Amino acid sequence: MNFGQNSIFDSYERKAKKDWGNLIAAILCLVVVAMLTATVVWLNIVHKEEETIIPEFILALDEGRYDDALEMYRHTHDMVVAADPESIAEVEEQTEIMGEMESIVNERLISIENLVRTERYVLSNKDLQFMNEMEELTSSQISSWLREICEDFMLGKIQKPDVIFIFDQMIQIGNVSASATPLLQEIEVIEMAAGDVQSAEKDYINLDYISSVQKYTAITNNYEGFVYDFSQDRITEIKEVMYEPMLSAGEHMLDTNKYYSAEELLSDMAVIFPDDSRINNDLYEATSHTTAVTTYRGTVQVIAVRPLIAADDRASGDLGLYLTPSQFSRILEELYNNNYVLVDAETMADQKEPNFITEVDLTVPEGKKPVIIVIEPLDYSVLNYMTGSCSRLILNEQGQICGEYTDAKGQIVVSRHAESIGILDEFVENHPDFSFNGAKGVISICGNESFFGYVVSQEQAETRATNCESIGRTAPKFTDADIETNRATVKTITESLQDNGWRFATSTYGNINAYDSDMETIVNDTSKWMSQIEPLIGDVHIINYPGGHYIYGTDERAEYLKNNGFRIFLGMGTQPYHIYGNNYLYYDRMIVSQTSMGNTDFSELFNVNYVLYGAQDPEPEDNADVPEDGNNN
Repeated sequence: MNFGQNSIFDSYERKAKKDWGNLIAAILCLVVVAMLTATVVWLNIVHKEEETIIPEFILALDEGRYDDALEMYRHTHDMVVAADPESIAEVEEQTEIMGEMESIVNERLISIENLVRTERYVLSNKDLQFMNEMEELTSSQISSWLREICEDFMLGKIQKPDVIFIFDQMIQIGNVSASATPLLQEIEVIEMAAGDVQSAEKDYINLDYISSVQKYTAITNNYEGFVYDFSQDRITEIKEVMYEPMLSAGEHMLDTNKYYSAEELLSDMAVIFPDDSRINNDLYEATSHTTAVTTYRGTVQVIAVRPLIAADDRASGDLGLYLTPSQFSRILEELYNNNYVLVDAETMADQKEPNFITEVDLTVPEGKKPVIIVIEPLDYSVLNYMTGSCSRLILNEQGQICGEYTDAKGQIVVSRHAESIGILDEFVENHPDFSFNGAKGVISICGNESFFGYVVSQEQAETRATNCESIGRTAPKFTDADIETNRATVKTITESLQDNGWRFATSTYGNINAYDSDMETIVNDTSKWMSQIEPLIGDVHIINYPGGHYIYGTDERAEYLKNNGFRIFLGMGTQPYHIYGNNYLYYDRMIVSQTSMGNTDFSELFNVNYVLYGAQDPEPEDNADVPEDGNNN
């Protein structure tokens, strides 16, 4: 019996709880619905208000009812200020209305200002009434505009009489007078500072940030007031703009062994940012690799080598014109031990003027002698296949320039040590003081069959097919897509080489005997270079005459070449020699080969026996077949 009564009681209790839960849920739903309804109603009211208040605001301005316009603005402003920060939608809507009002007034004001500046427009009574009675929205803008006028005057963008006229007009505005009068009193000082400011600004525009900051700093030491404030603001702005790109440029110089340039840049930055640890650490790295420099007055050694015998296990024929990788490596060792330093072939010639070349003193570290290394011609024709040379250049996964060749077993080999570029790059990595400010060497190429082993035009494809047939090899086919891929690859390689201190020269497009060629041949050859090779390599200023058959600088053919940007000429000789001519610089280069080392005196540069055989006693390497006689090739 008790059991039954408890069951009934529990049943009633469960029912009551259920009813209460339903009631609470219903109430909550009603509350939510009410809130949503209120929000929708409020948003509709706000949108309706926006739809009506802006037209009414514009109408009040048009009719000159500025008190009414200000009352609308202030009402909206007060609503924004008084709004609950949690009510984001409410604040956003009212802020938008307020912003639109300010924009409408500002547009009208700017229109008047432009007329005053450009047409010497005299303010009407209506203009004055608008700006005076709406000063709550106009005075700050007018004051800012007058400061901009002073900036433009200082920067030479507006004349003094126009500035005076503008101030005479705007000083009639009530609250503006307080800020305009002091500026007007500084006009003479602003005029005095204009030249210095414009000079600093020109440097800023030309991205010469260091010079610009230095000049603006000098201005702040000599002027006060408006000129001082403007210059100080500019310094702050320039420092923010220059910091990361210039510091990154300095660090890239360090990465590419341009220590002297890095030291100069980072030293200037350290003056501007004296407490910056990143700059100071980079500067320390730069100065750790630089020494005192001096002007070099002697002749410059220029030596040239051909593509190396990379695959000695398949090399055959007369190899006297070439070197092995080990022989080239020993040349670098000897040059380094004899205090030679690599220099940029173009640093001795200032080519900024198109009609004349200016002699530039060559600077080298104290105790060092300059040397220029030329690699020629690095086009990798199939006709040189039997010499064991590489077939092309490639970039490995580390971004290093490597030579690729096929050994006697048919295996493809990729190695930095297969070509002189990679060998020299690695040597400089291990001996950074062998390169003055990151200089490497000159890579001379022609375009007759390929570019670094890549066919980059259909004309080259035809030449390669002909050359392949002449040595009994199957001629490869190149589609337009293949050629475009090759062009992209070559462009990537050339950019990497240029970034790492290598210069480029042309051996003429067709590797021609320029001296014996008539004007038509020179023009045709140069046109091919400029249309097929130049777009991939950029401007080239050095012409490395094949076989040393150079054209005299006063010859009309040489004038044609100079007019097309070739202003440094490399001929051939047995002694170091250079001379400045009419808008050109000429060097003699000495070809270094197994043959030439048998009949040319290289004793000032290296020990021939050591280079050829790896020892003082003449014990030839397997591939070192040095003839007793031979010409200087």
